[in-house]
Amino acid sequence: MDQETEIVTQDTRLEKIRTFFLSNKKSLISILIIIILSLFGYFFYVDYQKKQKITLGNKYNNVLIKFDQSNKPEMIGVLKEIIMEKDNTYSPLALYYLIDNSLIKSRDEINELFDIVIEKTKLEKEIKNLIIYKKGIYNSEIKKENELIKILNPLLNSESVWKPHALYLLAEYFYSKGEKQKSREFFQNIIDIENVDKNILIKAQKRIQRDFSE
Repeated sequence: MDQETEIVTQDTRLEKIRTFFLSNKKSLISILIIIILSLFGYFFYVDYQKKQKITLGNKYNNVLIKFDQSNKPEMIGVLKEIIMEKDNTYSPLALYYLIDNSLIKSRDEINELFDIVIEKTKLEKEIKNLIIYKKGIYNSEIKKENELIKILNPLLNSESVWKPHALYLLAEYFYSKGEKQKSREFFQNIIDIENVDKNILIKAQKRIQRDFSE
């Protein structure tokens, strides 16, 4: 009797499942189609991104190989195009190349390119912080105190590995301006950070001992 009851129960379950699928056939087919299209779209996007990365890589490498003074304007244009693509690898590299080779004289234009890489490019957190620090270095000789601090604020208000470097940059900045008290405070801030990089800690300690000891 128990076996017959179990068989009836199983048949009932199967019938319910069958009825469910038949009643919801259109909805289930639609869901299946959406899943398939989503997977297709995802793999298409990933493939597109890979091809785009390869294309940008080739463009960047061609600049390095073919650059000379005769095609300077054209190559600058290509590097700017790469930056505008907001690629997390080649956009920063293109910006560094422009800066390291002094290809664009306008600091305003370079700062605009910095902002595109920092604010509009999807970067890993510490890579972004590194670029903010580099922007600070680039502007340290020309910007006023409040402007330089504004640039470096994202680092100063963080626990980034680049925070001590930003503090050191500001300490040197104020020292060069003859504002020794401010300079000493920034060197001291480095020393007060827990687990700070040993090399920059030693540099800050030496500067205080050498230039601020009474």
